[in-house]
Amino acid sequence: MQNARVEARGVGWQAYYGWVVVGVAALAMVGTLPGRTQGLGLITEPLLRDMAVDRVRFAELNFVATLVGSLFCFGIGGLVDRVGSRLVLTSLSLALGAVVVAMSSVQSAAMLLLFVTLTRGLGQSALSVVSLAMPGKWFRRRLTWAMGVYALVMSVGFMLAFPAVGALVTSRGWRVAWTSIGVALIVVLAPVAWAFVRPDPGPNAELEVAVADPSGSESADSTLGAALRSPAFWVFGVASSLYGLAASGIGLFNESILAERGFLPDVYYQALAVTAITGLAGNFIAGAWADRGSLRRVLVAALLLLAGALAALPHVSTPAHVMAQAVAMGLAGGFVMVVFFSFWGKAYGRTHLGRIQGVAQALTVFASATGPLLLARWVEATGSYAGAFYALAVTLVGLACGALVVRVPASAGG
Repeated sequence: MQNARVEARGVGWQAYYGWVVVGVAALAMVGTLPGRTQGLGLITEPLLRDMAVDRVRFAELNFVATLVGSLFCFGIGGLVDRVGSRLVLTSLSLALGAVVVAMSSVQSAAMLLLFVTLTRGLGQSALSVVSLAMPGKWFRRRLTWAMGVYALVMSVGFMLAFPAVGALVTSRGWRVAWTSIGVALIVVLAPVAWAFVRPDPGPNAELEVAVADPSGSESADSTLGAALRSPAFWVFGVASSLYGLAASGIGLFNESILAERGFLPDVYYQALAVTAITGLAGNFIAGAWADRGSLRRVLVAALLLLAGALAALPHVSTPAHVMAQAVAMGLAGGFVMVVFFSFWGKAYGRTHLGRIQGVAQALTVFASATGPLLLARWVEATGSYAGAFYALAVTLVGLACGALVVRVPASAGG
C-alpha cells in the first residue's frame, strides 16, 4: 500500500512536471529569434544600410547561411535521444548567445555570412529541434493539447519579443539590440534550462507516460527510416515547409512588400503585431480542433487559408486590407504550428522523435532559406512580388488536395 501511494505521488509529479518542460521548451523556441527570418527581418533594413549590402546579395547570403545552417538539424535529434534535453538545450543556449553577441560587432560581408550561418544553424535548426522534441518526450495521448499550450506560450513570447526588439533597434540600433539578445540567451535561457529541465522519460518509463497514454506501446514507435517511407511524412513536411517559405520571404522583406503597395514602415510593424496576436487564436482553435477532430483537417484548413492570404496580398490598398491579410496569415500560421509541433510524435511515437523531427525541421529550414531568395529574384526579374504570391497560392491548394487523400496514421487523427 505504501509503495502504491509513493507511485501515485510519482505519477502526479511527473504528469505535472511535463507541463513545466513544455514552458521551458516554448521559452527555448522564443530564444531562436536571432536565428529566424522574422528576427533577422527586424534588423534587415538598418543592417543593409550599415553594411552597404544590396537586397539581392543579402538574400543570397541568407540563402547560403540558412542552407548550411540546416545541416545542424541532423545529429542534434539523435543527441537529444541519447543524452537528454537538459545538457543539449543548455549548451546550445550558451553557444547561440555567444554567436549573437559576436555578430553584433561584424564589419565585413564575409564575417556576416559566417555569423548568420551560425545563428541559423544553432538557432533556427538545432535549438528548434530540441525545443520541439521536448514536449513529445513527455506526452503522447495529450500531445495535441501539450503542443497547443506550447504554441500559445511561444506565440506570446514572440509577440512580446518582436516589438521590444523592434523598439530597441529603432532607438539604439541593430548592434545594441543584437548584443542584448545574446546576453539574454546566456544569462536567462541557459540557467533556466539547466535548473528546470529534468531527464526525459525513458522508453520504459511508467510514470508520466502512464498518465498521458496508459495504452501506449513504445514497441509500435516508428524508426526514422519507417517515417521517411511514409507518404504522410512528406505531405505534412512539405506543406509545413511551404508555410515557412512564404512566412520567411514575407518576414524578411515585408517592409519592402508593403512599400510596393504604398504603405509606410509603421504599417509593417502594426501588421507584425496583428499576425502574432491572431496566431495565438490560431494556436487555441487548432489545439481544440485537433483534439476533437484530426490534424489532417487542421492542415487542410491552414493551407487554404494561407493560399487565400497570399493571393490577396498583391491587392491590399488600405490599412484595413493589410490588417485583414495579417489576420489570415496569423490564423494560418497558428494552425500550421500546432500541426507541425504535434504530428510527428502522434504519428511516429517518442522513441526516435528527435531524429524524425530533425529531418522535418531541416525541410522547413531549407524552405525558409529559399523564400527570401525566391522573392528577391522574382521582384528583380519582374519588378513586382505579385506573381510569386500567386504561384505559391496555387501550390498550396494542390498540397491541400494531397493532404485530403494521403494515408495518415490513426494515432495522428487520420
